[in-house]
Amino acid sequence: MVSFEPITLFLAIVICLFLIYLVYGGKGTPPNFPPGPKPLPLIGNLHIINLKKPYMTFMELGKKYGSVFRVQLGTEKVVVLCGYDAVKDALINHAEEFSDRPIIETFHRRSNGHGITFSHGENWKVMRRFTIATLRDFGMGKRTIEDRINEECHSLVETFQSYKGEPFETNLIMNAAVANIIVSILLGHRFEYQDPTLLKLIGLSNEMVRILGSPIVLLYNAYPSVMKWLPGSHHNVIKNTQKSHTFIKETFTEHKAQLDINDQRDFIDAFLAKQSEEKPNPGLFFHNENLVSLVDGLFVAGMETTSTTLRWGLLLMMKYPEIQKKVQDEINKVIGSAQPQTEHRKQMPYTDAVINEIQRFADIIPANLPHATTKDVTFRGYFIPKGTQVIPMLTSVLRDKAYFERPYEFYPQHFLDSKGNFVKNEAFLPFSAGKRSCAGETLAKMELFLFFTNLLQNFTFQPPPGQDLNLTTTGGFTSVPVVHKICALSRN
Repeated sequence: MVSFEPITLFLAIVICLFLIYLVYGGKGTPPNFPPGPKPLPLIGNLHIINLKKPYMTFMELGKKYGSVFRVQLGTEKVVVLCGYDAVKDALINHAEEFSDRPIIETFHRRSNGHGITFSHGENWKVMRRFTIATLRDFGMGKRTIEDRINEECHSLVETFQSYKGEPFETNLIMNAAVANIIVSILLGHRFEYQDPTLLKLIGLSNEMVRILGSPIVLLYNAYPSVMKWLPGSHHNVIKNTQKSHTFIKETFTEHKAQLDINDQRDFIDAFLAKQSEEKPNPGLFFHNENLVSLVDGLFVAGMETTSTTLRWGLLLMMKYPEIQKKVQDEINKVIGSAQPQTEHRKQMPYTDAVINEIQRFADIIPANLPHATTKDVTFRGYFIPKGTQVIPMLTSVLRDKAYFERPYEFYPQHFLDSKGNFVKNEAFLPFSAGKRSCAGETLAKMELFLFFTNLLQNFTFQPPPGQDLNLTTTGGFTSVPVVHKICALSRN
């Protein structure tokens, strides 16, 4: 075993710190920059941040420094926005100024600036316009996709029935059912729940979300030039990305061989048709790298957030059986034994309120995706330079006590008036807001209503005997409920 003299070890540490400083050090604080905790050299404020759930630290700092403050992650100064008023002001009233994305190592390695989520400039605008238009062409918000969702609900109900009231875990099943909706739009077909290809895609997606929320990835993003030489799960970002992208490339290669521009079957066909139109300017926007990133991003976003929200929904129905009963009574009254349709939602204020409250309480992406300023901006009295990373905290919006009476409780009355009518709450922003809001919001809303009402129409959900219904979340990029089992008791 190699041993080091104390002085040798000390000199090694000094040299390492000096090298880090050469790479990262030296940026001063702009004048009139937002206030925040005093940073230490090189590490900034990392020593005070909850690395598993950074948003919890940001919420506490907001109480001390106000709705606009800064933290330093390593040597990068980041502006954090807390509360609905500040977040709305930035994302809606100053939409253009806060519409960029920062270049963050793990996200950049995932997309290389392509697709929608972490792309920039004209490429982002073109890809977003194409994506929203194509999703609409293939049924987003229309009866065609509604029928497809209800068909998937039928398969999901059959799967739940197969357990005959015995305890089972819903994670994979719910992932598969929701994934099939976005897969049917992207690829033109659905998978059986145990199909190895679907299971592989779900596994890669879940692993990526878990990795992105890990402490080592936060450190990797702060010190990429150093961390790339150190072992750890942050290297799995590249391995995972390569596997996902290889599958997608194989899929659209098959599509290209069968492409009929006059009979476009799905999202990939629509992109490939645009690609052929763009031949005079090859590689401008509709190139393969953009297609890979688009499909990858839409699959992860289209599956993860909605399926996790539904799992929260069933957990909360077990936790609050009296609320579950009220939803079922409303389903009986308005829908009966008929097939739920989105048009029923307007006649179901209580169910509507419960679904909204599930989304608010679940708080799926608490820190939001980071934004960046497109130009120098004076915001709420502070100067924020162009290119500054900005975190508009969604959890601070969804839990803003100025807009929600019981922000940390599950309380459907947040969306009901004294007469039981549904009321909108302006601070309800689970899909974010402004130019970078979720492109699939309309689809997600339809999925949540149809899956939720189909399940509660057919089952009463109870916990297995002796199981504690824990409403805490696991660590990760999204707020995932701890693993639990359910009992689905047939109502028919």
